[in-house]
Amino acid sequence: MAIKNIRLYFIIMLPLLGFSFLLLWHGTSLQPSSYVSEINNMKSGSLGLAENFKHPLTILLMQMIVVLFAAKTIGYLFTLIGQQSVIGETAAGIIIGPSLLGWMMPDVFAFIFPANSLSNLQLLSQIGLVLFMFIIGMELNIDILKKRATEALLVSHVSIFFPYLLGILLAYYLYTDFAPANIPFITYALFMGIAMSITAFPVLARILKERKLTQTGVGGMAIICAAIDDVTAWCILAIVISIAKAGNIAGALLTIVITILYVLIMFFVVRPALEKLSRKFYKNNKVESTFIAVILLMVILSAFIAEVIGIHALFGAFLAGVIMPSSVSLRNLFTEKVEDVSIMLLLPLFFAFTGLRTQIGLLNNFSLWATCGIIIAIAVFGKFFGSAVASRLVGQSWKDSLSIGALMNTRGLMEIIVLNIGYDLGILTPSIFTMMVFMALITTCMTAPMLNLIERIFK
Repeated sequence: MAIKNIRLYFIIMLPLLGFSFLLLWHGTSLQPSSYVSEINNMKSGSLGLAENFKHPLTILLMQMIVVLFAAKTIGYLFTLIGQQSVIGETAAGIIIGPSLLGWMMPDVFAFIFPANSLSNLQLLSQIGLVLFMFIIGMELNIDILKKRATEALLVSHVSIFFPYLLGILLAYYLYTDFAPANIPFITYALFMGIAMSITAFPVLARILKERKLTQTGVGGMAIICAAIDDVTAWCILAIVISIAKAGNIAGALLTIVITILYVLIMFFVVRPALEKLSRKFYKNNKVESTFIAVILLMVILSAFIAEVIGIHALFGAFLAGVIMPSSVSLRNLFTEKVEDVSIMLLLPLFFAFTGLRTQIGLLNNFSLWATCGIIIAIAVFGKFFGSAVASRLVGQSWKDSLSIGALMNTRGLMEIIVLNIGYDLGILTPSIFTMMVFMALITTCMTAPMLNLIERIFK
């Protein structure tokens, strides 16, 4: 039987190979038409290994390799000194950006990050941000907010509006020298207030988890305050974006009205529908693929609607996470599915893109560095002092009040997201953007040492 199969193999394959060879041999005598020849002449020199590096996909894949290696390596090194990996990943973006790599090895930098390729990197990083904001929305538990909102509302809103006031004062100082020519003072001041008052809810949650503070009074108060901070800050940011895009108050009011209708539909129409679907498709800690597809479509559609309205796609993704079914296990399941792609793969691209925008060389005199120092001092004072005093007024001990102030001063990734939105809208100039990125990194780095110092003082 085996001999028969071998004989049959050669009987079939030899004629096929022989006929293919004859076609190839005879085809070498053929000549292309003049039109095709002209096209080939236009493309002369387009083949070869060196030219392959000019293909957009090749460039993007190369950038992803460089970014992921740098982000994960430096992020890990930062965890060894007790800092969050997000700080190291952001620092990695600055290192491989124009501030260091572009300064020391400009040819290598231009080869890896050619100017015409940055739009592809930005779009891919924005997809990662959409998925990340969906995760952040799912981490907010509305039921817990309802139960403890009254005791945390004062602390949270003081920790927002006191630094917000300082941000407006800062804008009054910076506007003449640092604001773009086409940005009105109100838009600039409102945005600077947001930039001064944001708290990084996800980073704060991870710090509390690492320090085993989630079940303590301090941890509970801090996490609720940060959650209320995030919701309030993103709502204010949506208003600021609508004003910036509309160009006038009347246009912004229309955007705000549409946004309110959109939020109400998401809460009172879409959320109940998702609850019903979850009871049908989520059983015994297993979810059907149909429901996963529905949720992902809902996230993308919500982000799309928010972008069309004029309040940014990230707000839509965040809201999609907030209205997810209340089942904690279901939320955790979706977090696990989305987290690996967004945080491990796509989010480092956002840090790299932020680093490419951060140009330390722009701060080339003492006056600019002094301005950077003032921004950092106001940011720390506003958030730390406002949160600590408000916590003390509602009955917290001085130790707990100062700890809450230190935790609420954490800005991390959320601040960097807000800064990039301001940069894209043309509200922030490159120099102010660089100063604010420094502020975000320093205030996040301060959290762990400040908590350790407070522990020692009150031990």
